[in-house]
Amino acid sequence: MISFSIYDYILIVVYFLAAIYIGFRTGKKDDTEENYLVMGRRLTLPAFVATLVSSFYGGVLGVGEFTYRYGISSWFLNAFPYYVFITIFAVFFAAKIRKTQLFTIPDKLNLVYGKKVSVFGAVMIFLLATPAPYLFMLGIITSMIFGFPMWLSMLLCLIISVVYLYKGGLNADVRVNIFEFVLMFLGFGIIIPFCFINLGSFEFLGANLPVDHLTVSGGHSAGYIIVWFFIGAWAIVDPAFHQRCYAAKSEKTAVKGVFISLIFWFIFDAMTTIAGLYSAAVLKDIPNPAMSYPLLAESILPAVAKGFFFIGLIATIMSTLHSYMFISASTLGKDIVNRIKGRGDDGNRFSKAGITTASVLSLVIALLVPSVVEIWYIVGSITIPSLLIAVVSSYFSALQIGRNWILSAMIVSFLFSFFWVIFRVGFIEPMYPGLVSGLAVYAAGYIIKEKDIA
Repeated sequence: MISFSIYDYILIVVYFLAAIYIGFRTGKKDDTEENYLVMGRRLTLPAFVATLVSSFYGGVLGVGEFTYRYGISSWFLNAFPYYVFITIFAVFFAAKIRKTQLFTIPDKLNLVYGKKVSVFGAVMIFLLATPAPYLFMLGIITSMIFGFPMWLSMLLCLIISVVYLYKGGLNADVRVNIFEFVLMFLGFGIIIPFCFINLGSFEFLGANLPVDHLTVSGGHSAGYIIVWFFIGAWAIVDPAFHQRCYAAKSEKTAVKGVFISLIFWFIFDAMTTIAGLYSAAVLKDIPNPAMSYPLLAESILPAVAKGFFFIGLIATIMSTLHSYMFISASTLGKDIVNRIKGRGDDGNRFSKAGITTASVLSLVIALLVPSVVEIWYIVGSITIPSLLIAVVSSYFSALQIGRNWILSAMIVSFLFSFFWVIFRVGFIEPMYPGLVSGLAVYAAGYIIKEKDIA
């Protein structure tokens, strides 16, 4: 379906080898918790931006799939809402997070609300941070390139992505992210000029795209649009954001880093949206829209340029895969198993063991739910409402309520959203009942707290 020259193969293999080398080379072995989990809190501004931008943009094939199907509404649903909540995060949370001197979101929940809330929040974060969709995307691309079976492609990508994390922790993760940050912009920076030259400018898109592809709604209902807007709140509870802020050299670095990252996301979103529109205009009725970017590259890129573009795709996805794998592992090991056992000195050991467990679970999920957008939608709908209530309130003393109340709000929120997803009740999106029910319990706890104070 897609042909590669020997030069393309060489470039792609060199990329994988270089990523492994950088991960091991810069991954300083240090078993202290502060060094392994947050780089000793010495993350500089350039490294902060590079690692945050690359680690939070792994869903590039999902963006291509959404843009191919629905046009510019992909930007309106999958980019703009995040800009809003990322701005909120930078203004209200980034400095507060760095100031805490903690390691993870569950650490904050434990400090404010205690062990039960912390462990339940950690379970939600573990689900939210699943690297399964990114593993699935990498499997698609590597299977396409090398002709391996899908399961073998995912397994090989998994090994390459996590092998250096055992030794180097966040330091290895960040250094590889910096390398991948450059490559992701290089890849799309190559394909867009070829689109303009070979296909035509924006007039070509206007003449060859369906009308709905050029509207912000993309033909979606208002309810569907609003739920995707609230999924943008993912940024506030995303553990990668918090982890980078914990690791930053200072509060100022954290705040500036998030704002600068927002500029780079805007640029990259523009590039991926334009490429997606060209794929929709050129490629008609392809069976798997997640293949839109690779097929566009096949149709217009020559050898070598194609190799660099595919490296850009792989780097974009792999950067998120190993970053979220590390978060999943530390959440499972440190924040769930270690906290339940009550052994505060074994966090690193359990985090390293969690890498293997999280890897196996992500592989299983990727095989069972082979749709990037569906995984995002389901996981975001059932976890974000629950986490928002707890995380936001934990950083503002005026919003904090009793431990049992906040735990009840989180559980109720999760269960309502979960069962709404399972049973597909009516036409209401599952995030709404989860958010409303959780906020209702939270409000009851807040009212009672106010009465007690009065």
